[in-house]
Amino acid sequence: MKLNRLAAGLVLGLGMACAAMAQTTMKISISVAQNSHQGVAIDTFAKEVEKRTNGRYKIQTFYNGSLGGERESIEAVQLGTQELAFSSTGPVPNFVPETKILDVPFLFRDKAHARAVLDGPIGQDLLKKFESKGFKALVWAENGFRHMTNSKRDVKEPGDLKGLKMRTMENPVHIAAYKGFGIITTPMAFPEVFTALQQGTVDGQENPLPVIISAKFDQVQKHLSLTGHVYSPCILVMNKGTFDKLAPADQQAFLEAAKEAAKANRARVDEDDAKGVADLRAKGMTVIDNVDKSKFVAALAPVNAQFEKEFGKANLDKIRDFK
Repeated sequence: MKLNRLAAGLVLGLGMACAAMAQTTMKISISVAQNSHQGVAIDTFAKEVEKRTNGRYKIQTFYNGSLGGERESIEAVQLGTQELAFSSTGPVPNFVPETKILDVPFLFRDKAHARAVLDGPIGQDLLKKFESKGFKALVWAENGFRHMTNSKRDVKEPGDLKGLKMRTMENPVHIAAYKGFGIITTPMAFPEVFTALQQGTVDGQENPLPVIISAKFDQVQKHLSLTGHVYSPCILVMNKGTFDKLAPADQQAFLEAAKEAAKANRARVDEDDAKGVADLRAKGMTVIDNVDKSKFVAALAPVNAQFEKEFGKANLDKIRDFK
């Protein structure tokens, strides 16, 4: 009887050990807070992966740049020292140059247009470009349309930007465009931005409302202008070698989980956009919401000519005219 109990105990112990061994843990990170549109995305992704693989894969989530800024995280995924990252496209062109075209100012009419482009053949073809660079790009998601904030003055027209020292993403298209506005550009990783604004190292920054809200920039910035100058996608990337080692059913589970993450992310962006201006006004920010965008577009005419040369007018028009 004792032997039977001992055997049963051994079998149970071995079963538990095998179950523990069978669970694989992977890391995913964002550079903003958990209570944000990006936090919602990676939390949803983690939950869905675990559910769809019956707990065999566990996704550990990291927030607030605790594993590094976006560029460092993407680099870590490329090198295979981190399995997954969720990032804006800010630093992505440094790894996959073909994505630069998405960052051209005033390229997208609205969020519906941008989402249709990214979910359609143009966006899906761009996802494939990541594979030769060591990534499996799982899905497009979003940050939203970017707006300007600063601590110095109201920005109602392009001339008001001249001489402002602004933090920009480490993105060559953004830097070229903002120099066209007369901005003194200061590329900087996101985790450093709040302190730089607080200490006056830079006068301002530009980000979508969901980022401005979650980063609490209202505490260090007085003026917000709804310029909507650039649509900012996000992307969920995975190390390609790690993805390729998954069983086909698990690969599908990761892809489906990524789609759910993008859905949750976009819903949160819509929610933040709907209530963001009232929230930020209530927190003391001056909001200029009647910006004449045509003046900003006109101010960028020389830079846009440069972009048309670089990307091809036909390629830009293909995106602009997509329905």
